[in-house]
Amino acid sequence: MPRTLRADAARNRDRLLAAARELFAEQGVDAPLEEVARRAGVSIGTLYNHFPNRGALLDQVLPERLAELDVLAAAALVDADPWHGFTAFLDGMFAMQARDRAVNEAVTRNPVGAVGVAAECGRAGGVVESIVARARGAGVLRADFGPADLATLIWAMSTVITMSAGDDAVWRRHLGFVLDGLRVR
Repeated sequence: MPRTLRADAARNRDRLLAAARELFAEQGVDAPLEEVARRAGVSIGTLYNHFPNRGALLDQVLPERLAELDVLAAAALVDADPWHGFTAFLDGMFAMQARDRAVNEAVTRNPVGAVGVAAECGRAGGVVESIVARARGAGVLRADFGPADLATLIWAMSTVITMSAGDDAVWRRHLGFVLDGLRVR
């Protein structure tokens, strides 16, 4: 059973998490932990008292960020147009990656920690696969496009997002090229 934190320790933990969310989104998963502690207004020792390593801190921050995928997936699955649901899910996921460098970096590599980004991205019992299957079943997505192809697309787009240097028009243009190749006309 987890121990109950003193009020001051709980406040410090909350401030550390808020600072980490902000800094990781700005600078990525390799942002200096000393800077996280500084932004939180605590010592580096306090950070390590709560989170023994970078992975433990990321394990608290990333799942919260990736939970946005649940909302996107739910909307995609009830969209009257399966193609629109599929593309809106991808656009929303890539927009999330574009505004949060830590999420984008976590997609392309496994940061130290227990969060399985690939598993998190396929949340809720294969909901992402359901979005793909729904679009394929409706005959609007190529029949040969599967989960492994989606994983490759996510990885490739994360690289495009990185290279686009904050210009959403760049990655959206490249996503358009890919979607044009995936759509059955």
